[in-house]
Amino acid sequence: MAWALKLPLADEVIESGLVQDFDASLSGIGQELGAGAYSMSDVLALPIFKQEESSLPLDNENEILPFQYVLCAATSPAVKLHDETLTYLNQGQSYEIRMLDNRKLGELPEINGKLVKSIFRVVFHDRRLQYTEHQQLEGWRWNRPGDRILDIDIPMSVGIIDPRANPTQLNTVEFLWDPAKRTSVFIQVHCISTEFTMRKHGGEKGVPFRVQIDTFKENENGEYTEHLHSASCQIKVFKPKGADRKQKTDREKMEKRTPHEKEKYQPSYETTILTECSPWPEITYVNNSPSPGFNSSHSSFFLGEGNGSPNHQPEPPPPVTDNLLPTTTPQEAQQWLHRNRFSTFTRLFTNFSGADLLKLTRDDVIQICGPADGIRLFNALKGRMVRPRLTIYVCQESLQLREQQQQPPQPQPQQKQEDGDSDGTFFVYHAIYLEELTAAELTEKIAQLFSISPHQISQIYKQGPTGIHVLISDEMIQNFQEEACFILDTMKESSDSYHVILK
Repeated sequence: MAWALKLPLADEVIESGLVQDFDASLSGIGQELGAGAYSMSDVLALPIFKQEESSLPLDNENEILPFQYVLCAATSPAVKLHDETLTYLNQGQSYEIRMLDNRKLGELPEINGKLVKSIFRVVFHDRRLQYTEHQQLEGWRWNRPGDRILDIDIPMSVGIIDPRANPTQLNTVEFLWDPAKRTSVFIQVHCISTEFTMRKHGGEKGVPFRVQIDTFKENENGEYTEHLHSASCQIKVFKPKGADRKQKTDREKMEKRTPHEKEKYQPSYETTILTECSPWPEITYVNNSPSPGFNSSHSSFFLGEGNGSPNHQPEPPPPVTDNLLPTTTPQEAQQWLHRNRFSTFTRLFTNFSGADLLKLTRDDVIQICGPADGIRLFNALKGRMVRPRLTIYVCQESLQLREQQQQPPQPQPQQKQEDGDSDGTFFVYHAIYLEELTAAELTEKIAQLFSISPHQISQIYKQGPTGIHVLISDEMIQNFQEEACFILDTMKESSDSYHVILK
């Protein structure tokens, strides 16, 4: 009975002890944190809350973007869940990026049948390096003269139009493309991630880069300034074959982890899908005017349709002598290399002025560019013109000469017609250079001389023995003597056509 009376007392003692311990623990927490130290944002920043937040469905998760860009390179398996993917690339290797049109029916109808412009950039992933990007790129240019950070492998690319690589922007390329057609661009990244790290102890990790693509459509003025879509992905660039070794190392590390640890990491995917991002803030580069160092003419890399009737072709501009001068600046020298089909060597001669290029010997150029292109570049630098296959001289017969021929000859010393006659008449001859040695080519050259259309010349004859008129043929032109002299006589056939006679 006594035992039964003591039981409630024991319960009360235990209960009071627990209450005191709990109060003490609460008071300790209050003393350590204080009233102003508590912040809800700190609690929400804990990893467990971040994980829950990222697992929540987003409103635009199922939204289909108008374009999708796929980099054909595997992602790393050593990337944790909810982190951005990371892709390893080899320096200088060509990687395909597929440009896909994901528009729904009726979406963006204003670009149907039109071209869009995409600008590719390789930029820094770290915010610290983004602030000093200009200084970092200038330092890289100084250490790697003539090289570019980003290039397009044009022979392997499909569907790109007018690709451009600005000599002053080493990390940027651009091109036009038709979303309705298959388009794949192959890019090459020539810098490696460890070139931008602080070299202190060696074996340091390389900095990550980003490949960003910004796509624009034409505005009312025909300029590609209206933003359509932007996407990017994270990459690291290694020396040749280094990316393959790094991928293999990451895969072997993951195989050694336990199944529970593997659940914390993403699987490796065969391709990398670029995720949507904000457009690059450097809007000043997005314009339709030709950039420095570019050839402003379009260069399509797929077969297009005809441009109209040959009878309505615009007349070609007169030939302009394009010789390199010693006073040519490095930027003008880059333009000269592009115009004369030496675009593949612009990186090698980035800092060369006209005087620098003209000082190169024949052996120097051949050693730099190889035998074929070296000889071609040397001849272009020295301004050597190719001799035509045939040169003839022609003079238009004047009315004064016809009247003199109709008068009876007088006994007086005669001079050559090339110089003039005894009355002081002076004859001016024009040189005609022929390459194809055809009657059609001769017709075009004579038409240019008379400033008329070739279609206005019906036939060309050569005056033969006893004054006969022999029709000019290709074979006859091929048997003309070098530097032969002719007088051109014209006979009107109709209101707008003529016969030309070579005397």
